[in-house]
Amino acid sequence: MVESASVDQASGQQVPGSHASGHQLPGHQLLSVAAERAGIRQGDPDWTDFERRFDLHFPDLFRLFHSLYGSRPDWQEHLTSLLAETARSWKDRPSDLKILDAGRDGNSDWFQSNRMLGGVCYVDRYAADLEGVRARIPYFKELGLTYLHLMPLFLSPEPLSDGGYAVSSYREVNPRLGTMEQLRELAAELRANGISLVVDFIFNHTSNEHEWAQKAAEGDPRFSDYYWIFPDRAMPDAFEQNVREIFPEDHPGSFVQLQDGRWVWATFHTFQWDLNYSNPEVFRAMAGEMLFLANLGVDILRMDAVAFIWKQLGTSCENLPEAHTLLQAFNAVCRLAAPSLLFKSEAIVHPDEVALYIDPAECQLSYNPLQMALIWEAMATRNVSLLAQALERRHNIPAGTSWVNYVRSHDDIGWTFADEDAAELGINGFDHRRFLNSFFVNRFPGSFAQGVPFQDNPRTGDCRISGTTASLCGLEDGSSEAIRRILLAHSVAFSTGGIPLLYLGDEVGQLNDYQYAMEDGHEADSRWVHRPQFPAERYAKRTDPSTPEGAVFDGLRRLTAVRAGTPEMAGTRLLPFATNNRGVLGYQRPGDGTRILALANFSDDPQVITAETLSGFAAEALDLFSEATVRIDEGIVLRPQDYAWLRVVPAT
Repeated sequence: MVESASVDQASGQQVPGSHASGHQLPGHQLLSVAAERAGIRQGDPDWTDFERRFDLHFPDLFRLFHSLYGSRPDWQEHLTSLLAETARSWKDRPSDLKILDAGRDGNSDWFQSNRMLGGVCYVDRYAADLEGVRARIPYFKELGLTYLHLMPLFLSPEPLSDGGYAVSSYREVNPRLGTMEQLRELAAELRANGISLVVDFIFNHTSNEHEWAQKAAEGDPRFSDYYWIFPDRAMPDAFEQNVREIFPEDHPGSFVQLQDGRWVWATFHTFQWDLNYSNPEVFRAMAGEMLFLANLGVDILRMDAVAFIWKQLGTSCENLPEAHTLLQAFNAVCRLAAPSLLFKSEAIVHPDEVALYIDPAECQLSYNPLQMALIWEAMATRNVSLLAQALERRHNIPAGTSWVNYVRSHDDIGWTFADEDAAELGINGFDHRRFLNSFFVNRFPGSFAQGVPFQDNPRTGDCRISGTTASLCGLEDGSSEAIRRILLAHSVAFSTGGIPLLYLGDEVGQLNDYQYAMEDGHEADSRWVHRPQFPAERYAKRTDPSTPEGAVFDGLRRLTAVRAGTPEMAGTRLLPFATNNRGVLGYQRPGDGTRILALANFSDDPQVITAETLSGFAAEALDLFSEATVRIDEGIVLRPQDYAWLRVVPAT
């Protein structure tokens, strides 16, 4: 084995390895100690495999860990313990998952396939429990799913659980949903059916009922240091000079007072306490929880609230450089002990900040909140200028990464476009957001949308939008226009590049649940309006295309099938295309000598794409939906809310 030792330019520290001469450096001394603690012996297959990946990835982990904790005298002991825990997790990793690791090692772009299709649901609302999810696997295959995201399902306080995002134990399933063993079995069965399991890793905070939090509340100094707890208001007041309130209606500022008079950081709700990652023991503890989930059979972790995970006095405590270092360090741990595990970032922040989390060494996948928001913006304005600008300027991301494209999620819709981008198009960002809020809660004349305001503040004009896709598109009236809007929106999510993600139930046009406030704990959160119970009566109509449910289902299945049969749709690379028509969005997906020209008419009227606009292509194109050859050298016409995917050849 030949390995070099390099110097980290940032820290000046030697990154450990072993010289070709065989002289041992601290890295392999750490490995030997870690292997001994983990019970792995030299010569074991587990040792050989782990040592190979250690040679590749430990220098990164060393550099990152030192960057975060190198100022502490005990940092190397923490690193040794982390490495031992990582080696132990690899030793315990089930053999079928190690086979999966090996297979994906040679197919690292598996998640960029044009056959990928995601679905997301709450276990209890969609299928009652984990066994109910298991029973729906045949339907998932009918739909074409290859990726299933089960919303937070771990033990959490009731009824105030923030939809499961207040975790009381990462190693216990909410007993209403099932057991951890059932989750392990479900993961295996999904995997056997070609479906990757995705779960949330809520790693910014725990619930106040977590064992760590309870010990901290009792005054245990070790666990008090797991959180940001202060004896008085001096430090909270200092932090809050720069930190914004996230949920001001829940509690003012970012801190809440404990019964003993101390103050604990709670960015979101009073019952969600932020973890203190300046303490390396917290990193080690959460790395252990992460690897436990990986060994359960989870393929992808949705990294929740990534922007908030590092705190530094005098800053906004959002999107700090150390947040990226933390994610990269967690990633390096995975490369050692669960090499096929992927991260998906959840960062609903400025578009420039979203992009910074997307990297093969950080988060390989990322939600695409800007595209989602601007699909709805174009729907309201019938003008695609902002969306086209975003696709041209902000869509392409590093090789080895992918967007997760969605029309809506479990969360509200916020208008996350950059004001400076809007200003280039003559749009005032503040005024435009007020218009969009008014439009989507049906307060604007002529609006078709039936959204519900979330955190509406009439004084400031701040508001976000709740609602199912169908209700936001106006399907309450069952109109053909609403059906066309639903399919138009999804045509963009399915064709821009990345993994399209459906909120399950939207494929049969589920409507808002206006009775959401009747459920205990939901009355103050309008997002439950778009998290309805399983719409059994709508699924029963999905095979009848004469019904709205059947028309939506048939249209989405057609999008899925055509995308899966179109190799140009793999990956994320996108080329812009100016339609010279502000009502029609255009873009290209490049292939081997061909391109897919995607067009989407957001207007309520027929729109022409002129022959001159299309003159850069050969005279004939293949319409992927009709499978017919069409002439485009005389221009084409798109019907209202219509879309087309054309295989074109650049003109010679």
